[in-house]
Amino acid sequence: MTNTPIFPQPSGGCQGCRQKGEADMAFSFAFQPIVDVRDQSTFAHEALVRGVQGEGALSVLEQVDDQNRYRFDQLCRVRAISTAAQLGLTGFLSINFLPNAVYRPDMCIRSTLEAARAHAFPLDRLIFEAVEGEHVESNKHLMNILREYREFGFKTAIDDFGAGYSGLNLLADFQPDLIKLDMALIRDIHRDRVRQAIVRGVVGMCAELGVEVIAEGIEHPEERDFLADCGIYLMQGFWFAKPAFEAMAQIPVEAWQPI
Repeated sequence: MTNTPIFPQPSGGCQGCRQKGEADMAFSFAFQPIVDVRDQSTFAHEALVRGVQGEGALSVLEQVDDQNRYRFDQLCRVRAISTAAQLGLTGFLSINFLPNAVYRPDMCIRSTLEAARAHAFPLDRLIFEAVEGEHVESNKHLMNILREYREFGFKTAIDDFGAGYSGLNLLADFQPDLIKLDMALIRDIHRDRVRQAIVRGVVGMCAELGVEVIAEGIEHPEERDFLADCGIYLMQGFWFAKPAFEAMAQIPVEAWQPI
């Protein structure tokens, strides 16, 4: 796709889109890189919600309820894009979204399009992934959201694949651009034959479906090397860099060095 921003205009609106909600919630973002070990480059940065002083995500998320869920989801998109643009991010930006906060994807995307236009952020550099731990009552609803987002030119991702709702049934009905393997599958995988077999199976399946795999939660070089040997080249985790508050994290040279 071209790097020139394209900003389609959804028409109309829904009740959720017209709700202004209460005063804007106070929060900011930290950014964690997703690296490509093939050329030691940064593929994307994931925007992770934080308090205004860098407090953990829980300090913000515990304020979200049924009354302000939509407003919070919309603010997350706008602030993630504006902050990334101010920091000069040039790769992909991965934004978590709350599926239960989306009423009609084609109409509730308006604030995202406006933020991208205001900050000259290309739509084809945005990745939307369902937020970790968000319970979705209907896979059909989530699939409809992901399909609509793809039509707008966004990349789509299934987070925490292998846990909760993010399983094989969802993948059978919709093939996103990316899946992110659940950290529970990654931990100490170089010592666990069962997890190794599962991950190899997922990699082979995704290769056949044309879906890229991201391994998150990398904390040890042995995990990095085993996953690379399996054909997973996109990785994220403390081994490469911790999330940097309102900044682009620097990846140390040691992160690439062999054991």
